Amino acid sequence: MSDTDILLKIRSLEVEGHSESGWSPIIRGVDLTLRRGEVLGLIGESGAGKSTLGLAAMGFARPGCRITAGSVEFDGIDLVRASEPEKRRLWGTRLTYVAQSAAASFNPAQRLIDQTIAASVREGLRTGADAAADARALYGSLMLPEPATIGRRYPHQVSGGQLQRVMTAMAISPRPNLVVFDEPTTALDVTTQVEVLLAMRKAVREHGAAAIYITHDLAVVAQMADRIKVLRHGAEVEEAPTREMLAAPKEDYTRSLWSVRLLNKPARASEDAVLTVEGVDAAYGTATVLDDVSIRLPRGRTVAIVGESGSGKSTTARVVTGLLPPRTGVVRFNGAVLPPALAARSKDQLRRIQMIYQMADTAMNPRQTVEEIIGRPLTFYHGLRGAALERRVVDLLDQIELPAHFIDRLPSELSGGQKQRICIARALAAEPDVIICDEVTSALDQIVQENILKLLMRLQEDQGLSYLFITHDIATVEAIADEIVVMHKGHVVEQGGKDQVLAPPHPDYTRLLLSSVPEMDPDWLTRISEARGLG
Repeated sequence: MSDTDILLKIRSLEVEGHSESGWSPIIRGVDLTLRRGEVLGLIGESGAGKSTLGLAAMGFARPGCRITAGSVEFDGIDLVRASEPEKRRLWGTRLTYVAQSAAASFNPAQRLIDQTIAASVREGLRTGADAAADARALYGSLMLPEPATIGRRYPHQVSGGQLQRVMTAMAISPRPNLVVFDEPTTALDVTTQVEVLLAMRKAVREHGAAAIYITHDLAVVAQMADRIKVLRHGAEVEEAPTREMLAAPKEDYTRSLWSVRLLNKPARASEDAVLTVEGVDAAYGTATVLDDVSIRLPRGRTVAIVGESGSGKSTTARVVTGLLPPRTGVVRFNGAVLPPALAARSKDQLRRIQMIYQMADTAMNPRQTVEEIIGRPLTFYHGLRGAALERRVVDLLDQIELPAHFIDRLPSELSGGQKQRICIARALAAEPDVIICDEVTSALDQIVQENILKLLMRLQEDQGLSYLFITHDIATVEAIADEIVVMHKGHVVEQGGKDQVLAPPHPDYTRLLLSSVPEMDPDWLTRISEARGLG
């Protein structure tokens, strides 16, 4: 490999983060070399330093972090020592970034095409007209619908998968030398993920950009990366070409990543239903989003609701919780009809059905301590205060396997898995019968996912809880479900016991879902794209 092939060279990099206890290391002496046109996959569990290293590759450190040692040389430019104006001229043009949450990365008040071309126009790379024409061509190559006009829409007017592809177009538009993809498909359903992965891989290859692809999904990185680097606690564990790494990882830690998520709870039947959704139609304005939906949740069991974005999974949860009253149909709890609207339900009815949300970060008040977060339902539903409340919070922390001293921590002082455990404890505080879990593991790495699923299964066994588990992850379904409901465009396509639904023959849509689950095979994405004629 000649020096002219090297685009990015990181040597002995050290990054520190600040907390109340002072500065502590996040990245510990990491080296990284990236060739032009190459894709490097960064993997590791939460806290490994993946995102910090990806941002450092752009010469950037988040607020509260600092680069303390080492060098980051991008195409001959030392980004550690470069001035802020010098780096800003590179960011958004030669160095671009695709974030995990596209929805949080767009300005809701600006049209998509204006945001796509902003950097190219600002830096004088193209005129507005030329940049807009190029953006429309990129939309087409990224398989976005109506590429000539979709740019006129605002961010809230497209789906999550479409917005992720627009963000990829925005990153590719100035023809960068390096793109950092930071968990860009984590929150997408499996069928959308196939399209987005294909679009991103095609864009990187066609435009000759190098890329760093950060993910906790090993099957996804197998489709995208030429090489894989494994991180743990801010240090490199090992690095190898993708096929070599998948076939024969050298280190025990890497092999442990390969072996997680082997949970497969035996399905159990139950005749007693704690919750039923019966013939529900629901709409947002004039748009029908649920059509004659009926679902039965057995007592003490888990029903997984699966389907792609827009299938009606989360809308069903909104109907059950009373946030969206149905036009027709009813929801019954313990045989009695629940009032359709949240405001009409009694405190006891509210207590018995709780919800855990996908993004723990946005589900908690960042200014409240763990005691205040868990304590609010204890006070509201059970009237606990003072020492009695504190004792119950400590008891709940013990149930979710966190130590008592976490009681005074703020959300910013918790890891992703710890935050999700606190959200579980908040739901448990109400002493519910039913918990709706809405994509509660999708943003977590595989090791943390497994721990959260084990925790939920233990709590179910100990307390007889019933779960409606909304997910797009078939591996999660296999791990935790007793029964499965498959939804598509507001309809229930199939439902039944887990073993029945996952066994062939399948209805066409169920077969599409199951075939869209990425495999630990670098050729899988190519095979499935050819089979579906996706190019």
